[in-house]
Amino acid sequence: MEDEDGDSMECSEPQTDPSALQRKLYFLNEELQKMARDLPLKYQQRIPNELLCALAASLVDSTVFKIVSALIDIQHVTEKQLINHRNSLLLSHREEIEEMTKKHQDPAVLYANTETLKLKHKMKLKEFDKGCILTLDEKLHDQQTFLEKAGVPGFEMTDDPAKIQVQVRLLDFIIRLSKMEMTE
Repeated sequence: MEDEDGDSMECSEPQTDPSALQRKLYFLNEELQKMARDLPLKYQQRIPNELLCALAASLVDSTVFKIVSALIDIQHVTEKQLINHRNSLLLSHREEIEEMTKKHQDPAVLYANTETLKLKHKMKLKEFDKGCILTLDEKLHDQQTFLEKAGVPGFEMTDDPAKIQVQVRLLDFIIRLSKMEMTE
């Protein structure tokens, strides 16, 4: 197939008006620039214009919006499971203390056993919370790796807190832009 100038055009995807794509790219780039200007200076310095331009280009076809939306859904499910598991653990701790209260009539014995049990529960809860943090860190690495493999600029697997904070800002930009796209 040839365009008006006689140049060959590929037909691998449905054709979109090139000027509409260009307008969308300019719009995305302009919005990203505005969002970056609103950040504290320490983040502005870590997000160069070239990164914003590359990010805008990656957002033109909306695939990244869908990927981020799916990652958000997965994260919400994971967080909900962890919260439900933690609440179940707390409930079992309360029930265990209630059982002990029913068994022991002697206040001194009851107090000593209850304090011991509470300490045991506190340690179990602390271990559970550590496990939750490890699970969320693993989820973070999965998300970073997935976004990097999808070619989203600014994403790589890292534990560097400064780089993670930049990635958080970039994700916020993507989410905000996806909401703008939905309202158009």
